[in-house]
Amino acid sequence: MARIKEVAERAGVSTATVSRVINESSNVSPRLRARVRAAIAELHYSPSRLARHLRSQSTRTIGLIISDIQNPFFTSLVRGVEDVAYQNGYSILLCNADEDPAKEHLYVEVLRAERVAGAIVACTSETCCQALREFYLTWVAVDRRVSNLAVDTVVVDNVAGARQAVLHLLDLGHRRIGLIGGPVTVTTGRERRDGYLAAFAERGVPVPTDLLRIGDFKEASGHRLVSELLAQPDPPTALFIANNLMTMGALQALQERAVHIPQDVSVVGFDDMPWLPLLAPPLTAVRQPTYQIGKEAAELLFRRLQEGPQKPTEMIVLQPELIIRGSTAAPVH
Repeated sequence: MARIKEVAERAGVSTATVSRVINESSNVSPRLRARVRAAIAELHYSPSRLARHLRSQSTRTIGLIISDIQNPFFTSLVRGVEDVAYQNGYSILLCNADEDPAKEHLYVEVLRAERVAGAIVACTSETCCQALREFYLTWVAVDRRVSNLAVDTVVVDNVAGARQAVLHLLDLGHRRIGLIGGPVTVTTGRERRDGYLAAFAERGVPVPTDLLRIGDFKEASGHRLVSELLAQPDPPTALFIANNLMTMGALQALQERAVHIPQDVSVVGFDDMPWLPLLAPPLTAVRQPTYQIGKEAAELLFRRLQEGPQKPTEMIVLQPELIIRGSTAAPVH
């Protein structure tokens, strides 16, 4: 059975245009409308249950697209969104983009087809943002900033969090501090790297550029990149790791090589998980207000839905907190 994407490719238009034709929108020229209808006929495309909802009014549902459902960071965030939605008589439609732009774009189409009242999205790509704009969805960006687009946003001050973590290590006397960073194509990865660099600049210490590694926010990359750093002739005495999943991979790599924390290497992670105090030693980490992120994003979305497009765009920046535990200590000289 043909899909809406195939119809769009055959007609040489966007999936948003196909949706508008199916929805009998007036915002499509007669020429494009004819091309889309011809493609529908040629491919024997039959709108699914989702597409048939297009003529209905918006539902009492809000969409939530997160970047990685396996990341515990999102568990509390989703709960914050769900609590506010429930209080307002709405349910949520949860979608996992898995850091995949194509999958993310597909879920934007699903939210449009389901006629959600609005959406909260942790954008992986500019393509996602463009699709949200094309579909005229009311939405709030969460966790990641969106460049070149005025949109309500809720984020954490990633630069400040990373800076606090690395200043802590520098003040303990570490100079060989490795960075296991996230992709700089997304603002969380870029800002946490910038916070790392800012700490060195603030203390007037040269950055050990040979210890900078960029991963993908996944556990396997944390394991691989820490293994690379440990294999160097002059390995790091401390590590700053830019998210919880990469921290898990890093800890596994350290354990496999019988590297002792903090005697051989101090470790600070970004994201404080409930199990971190249970480790031996308990892990120093940057704590994000995850529940509050979700709650603020949902409240911001409902304010936008109530007040309409004339309401000024809001940017809410929440502050992280460095929780110092037993995984950091002065380097052994």
